[in-house]
Amino acid sequence: MNFFEILKELLAQSGFAALTWRSCVMILIAFVLLYLAIKKQFEPLLLLPIAFGMFLATLPLADLMKESEPWYTAGVLRIIYGGVKSSLFPCLIFMAVGAMTDFGPLIANPVSLLLGAAAQFGIYIAFMLANATGLFTVGEAAAIGIIGGADGPTAIYVANNLAPDLVAPIAVAAYSYMALIPLIQPPIMKLLTTKKERSIVMKQLRKVSKVEKIVFPVFVVLFCSLLLPSVAPLLGMLMLGNLLRESGVTERLSDTAQNALCNIVTIMLGTTVGATANGEIFLRVQTIAIVCMGLLAFAFATIGGVLLGKVLCAVTGGKINPLIGSAGVSAVPMAARVSQTVGAKENPTNFLLMHAMGPNVAGVIGSAVAAGYFMLMFKA
Repeated sequence: MNFFEILKELLAQSGFAALTWRSCVMILIAFVLLYLAIKKQFEPLLLLPIAFGMFLATLPLADLMKESEPWYTAGVLRIIYGGVKSSLFPCLIFMAVGAMTDFGPLIANPVSLLLGAAAQFGIYIAFMLANATGLFTVGEAAAIGIIGGADGPTAIYVANNLAPDLVAPIAVAAYSYMALIPLIQPPIMKLLTTKKERSIVMKQLRKVSKVEKIVFPVFVVLFCSLLLPSVAPLLGMLMLGNLLRESGVTERLSDTAQNALCNIVTIMLGTTVGATANGEIFLRVQTIAIVCMGLLAFAFATIGGVLLGKVLCAVTGGKINPLIGSAGVSAVPMAARVSQTVGAKENPTNFLLMHAMGPNVAGVIGSAVAAGYFMLMFKA
């Protein structure tokens, strides 16, 4: 056997010979997402592992996502993916989010709950549209609708339970739109509000007591979990993280949840979610529909929050700036920062950030409740 025959045999058994057009397209998509994460810094902490996981899983013959029994003979990414399939990773992310979140602005201004609820309007609009297309089952339509909440872990949690085959496109769409908040929301906010409304200066929020901050997470879990038991895993972990933060006696645990735990789980969650994006699932009409429905969901969520903000502005005699309604989506704290930025452009002395954090954290609760409702109604 000469050198060329050996080389030919080697190439025939290599990944080069197993490359398909779908593999090449998925690798190209992964490179585009890597570019957006590194160069444009679009939600890099999650978009980068998602993109690289997509790249790794697409490599021919590597079998990183191979299913096998017993479990320890499966591909390494498939083993880690167990944390997504069991909903462990999304729940741990919620614990970390809770440990990083101050619910003080929401407690100080309970009206924020209404704005957070109004911003879930996009979830139900997208659900009805996706269901009407006939491309998706009712469970898949519900999972697509959750993209409108701009809450990646909740979208993954619901998709994993109601549409396991669509976890990757739903997750990529959810986190992509979260990253694009500064581009998507401002035009809608300006279109729906007047210069006078955007210039409204809101009064400083009252100081929230420590007792209120401790009682709040316990009460929210008790009420919401009794109302919708399926929401208990997400809200329970969210409020556990918040209680670690607010109790004042578990600083080490709170610090671990906010930093080490959050970073470790983010790496594993992002990489394995990206690894589920194979060409057979990703390159089809349904995926394009998911991207379009996700954008509509996010736009209508912003519209719902801003419109209720305008109503409350009129009812209170101009005491509420409608811009904070756009922060009712769950992307904490990006959506609140957008409200602050748009308001500051009209009135540089205006400081809306803390006021916008109320609807922002209310949106986290709202999207989790919407997820619980969908799972209660449509989970087999």
